[in-house]
Amino acid sequence: MKNIRKEPKLHNKEIGKYGEEIVSRYLENLGYIIICRNFITSTAEIDIISIDKDEYVFIEVKTRISKKYGDGIEAINENKKRHILNATRYFIYKNHLENKNIRFDVIEVYINQKHKVINHVKRVFF
Repeated sequence: MKNIRKEPKLHNKEIGKYGEEIVSRYLENLGYIIICRNFITSTAEIDIISIDKDEYVFIEVKTRISKKYGDGIEAINENKKRHILNATRYFIYKNHLENKNIRFDVIEVYINQKHKVINHVKRVFF
């Protein structure tokens, strides 16, 4: 009997953090300024908050290793949107950003053994 060594399986949190690293580098290469990662409130987490030109951008990162359960953006339901909006309001209040331009983006990262594909969707909701 052969001794077959399997690759370690990544857990969802590890996959998500890996995707956030990829997205952070992607955004920095585009000239975005990352001001916060993993902003956490009692009900939600905003993955990345950045500045793009004159806009504060609140980014939800969805990382997938397959499309078995659909596209990443499909996982953002109305409940998730409400939590993101509430966390955003708190961040704006806490940092005195009431008169700043904001937008919400979703960045999907698809990872397989050979490729990483990034799909950046701007102004997705609200």
